Amino acid sequence: MTPKKIIVLGATGSIGDSAVAVMREHRNEFKPVAFVALKSKEKCEALAAEFSAKSYVGEGAALKAIEENDADLCLVALVGESGIEPTLAAIEKGMDIALATKEVLVMEGAKVMAAAKRRGVKMLPVDSEHSAIFQCIQQGGEVERLILTASGGPFLDSPSDLSKVTVEEALNHPSWKMGPKVTIDSSTMMNKGFEIIEAHWLFSIPPDKIDVVVHPQSIVHSLVEFKDGATLAQLSPPDMRVAIQYALSWPQRLPSKREVLDLAQIGKLEFRAPDLERFPALSLAKKALLSGGTAARRLAEADEKAVNDFLQGKILYTDIIKKCEEALNND
Repeated sequence: MTPKKIIVLGATGSIGDSAVAVMREHRNEFKPVAFVALKSKEKCEALAAEFSAKSYVGEGAALKAIEENDADLCLVALVGESGIEPTLAAIEKGMDIALATKEVLVMEGAKVMAAAKRRGVKMLPVDSEHSAIFQCIQQGGEVERLILTASGGPFLDSPSDLSKVTVEEALNHPSWKMGPKVTIDSSTMMNKGFEIIEAHWLFSIPPDKIDVVVHPQSIVHSLVEFKDGATLAQLSPPDMRVAIQYALSWPQRLPSKREVLDLAQIGKLEFRAPDLERFPALSLAKKALLSGGTAARRLAEADEKAVNDFLQGKILYTDIIKKCEEALNND
C-alpha cells in the first residue's frame, strides 16, 4: 500500500504534536511531505529532518507549502482565521482536508463546503466531537438530532464570581491538553458554540437539531439520534490522537498502542443540561448561526481578539463574552 501523503499546517502546536505521534506509530501508512509552523523554526525543521519532508515557517508559509507540494490530505491545525485561505487553497488542489481549525467553517462555512463539494474532496473532522458524529453516521440512517458533549471546562460549578478568574486558572482544563486559544474557549464554552456552527456545515443539520449536553468525564465524545429513535455514541479515553488518527486513516481503522477504555474502572458517566446563564456563549453561537450573513464571522473575530486580550492581561475573563456579544449585536 502506498503511504498517504500529508501536509501538516500547525505542526508545532498541540494538534500537530498529536498528529506527529500518530504518524510515528504508522510510518508505513503516512508520509508527511511538508510541515508548517508560524514561529517554531527549530522544531519544524527537526520534524522535517526526521520524516525527510520540507519545512515552512512564518507568514505565508502555509500557502507556499500547499503550492509547492502535492498531497492526498492536508491537516489544518492553524489558529483562528489564518486557517481559511490555506484550507481553500488545499481544496482547490484536490486535497482532502483533516480539519482542526473551527474558525474555517465558523467564518466561511458556506464557501468552504461549496468548494469541497465542487472539487470532490472530503472534509474530515479532527475535533473529537465531530469525529464521533462522523463515525456514528457511517452506519447509515436518517439523522434526527446531533448531541455534542461538553466537559464543562474548569469553571463548570465554581468559582461563583468569574470576573476574578486568572489566566492560569482558565488554562487549567480538567480533561484536555490544548493550545491556549482553544483552552480559553473551552472554559467559556465558546468552543462548544463554535462546534455547533461547525457541525451544521459539516453534516448539513439545521441549528434546531443540534444540542449540547455537559459530560464531565469526556468519555462519550458525541451522540447521533436517528429517526427510528436509536441513539449511537462514540466512546474513547480523552486523547486527541484517537480522532486525529481516524481523520488521517479514513476510511481505514488502524491499530494503536494507546489506552483502551475501561468502563468498569471509570464507574459512572454523568450528563446534564448546560447552564446557559453561566455559559451564554452557547446561545450567542446559535444566534449567530441563525442570523446568517456575517454574524458568525463577527462572533469569531471578536472572540479571537478578546481571548488574546485576556491572555495578555488587558481585559477581565468575563469581558471575553461581553466583547463577543457586543460584536454580534453590532450589525
